[in-house]
Amino acid sequence: MQTSPKLLEKVRNRLKLKRYSLKTEELYVSWIVKYVKFHKMQHPSTLNEKDVEKYLTYLAVNQRVAASTQNLAMNAILFLYKEVLEIKLNGNITAIRAFRSKRLPVVLSKMEINRLIKAEEGTKRLIIEMLYGTGLRVNEFINLRIKDIDFNLKRINVVGGKGDKDRITLLPEPIIPKLNSHILKVTELHSEDLKQGHGEAYLPNRLGRKYKNMGKEIIWQFVFPSTKLFKDPVTGNKGRWHIDSSTLSRIVRGAALKSKILKRVTPHTLRHTFATHLLEAGANLRIIQELMGHSTPETTMIYTHVMESNLNVKSPLEIYVT
Repeated sequence: MQTSPKLLEKVRNRLKLKRYSLKTEELYVSWIVKYVKFHKMQHPSTLNEKDVEKYLTYLAVNQRVAASTQNLAMNAILFLYKEVLEIKLNGNITAIRAFRSKRLPVVLSKMEINRLIKAEEGTKRLIIEMLYGTGLRVNEFINLRIKDIDFNLKRINVVGGKGDKDRITLLPEPIIPKLNSHILKVTELHSEDLKQGHGEAYLPNRLGRKYKNMGKEIIWQFVFPSTKLFKDPVTGNKGRWHIDSSTLSRIVRGAALKSKILKRVTPHTLRHTFATHLLEAGANLRIIQELMGHSTPETTMIYTHVMESNLNVKSPLEIYVT
């Protein structure tokens, strides 16, 4: 009888079967390891919902993690019990919940966004223009493939966005010539990789196993590929992964420093600015919700609080003090 895989191998296999992303796989495995270590290496099958509550409370009270972090840990643990161990936890998980902050997003003014974009040239400028002009999340941006760019309809097809949902967002006309030129360079790089016996892009959902040569097609290459080759752990193929998210952060932060913007500017700031400027331009809230990939209009409504039009009133200091 074949030896059954270890717990973490079972977790990984189940995540792959359920078509979770590689990033989610790593995060879930990491939280499951921390959960087991917290309970002094006891096997999770010997623990119950009270033990889950104890760990989640520890995260909130002792580690003081954010609500989103606590939720991620809980989702990973619940996945372990339901999908891997096939154990039903009785009752509700009533752990102390981490405090959920209600903070307004940082948004750049129209003058600031112009300064930010003009601070860079070439690929760096194109990246900043795309982040601002499309409203993409960082993970959506770095995972863009050439097939996802629709130049004719002037739109970008977001495949497997947050919550594994597909949607469509804008492809701004001013960047189309630049993006075309950039993709030509990516095509040339890909041709050189193929000559070296590489050039097979990572394919989602194990397509690389089903279709041996699909990963060599130019349409499957990442729009912003890594400068280094990688080896696909599933198929063994060598190709180019996408640009790292930390690279995007460095580019945006560098441009903010050059343009002397005295705000904390991140790639996500450009997504917030995209939505806010659309609202200020008179775009329908429902359309913005679709472009942003928000599940509810309430999430999109937050941008109404940071619109410049909401600040068109004078302080009493300006009115009454001379």
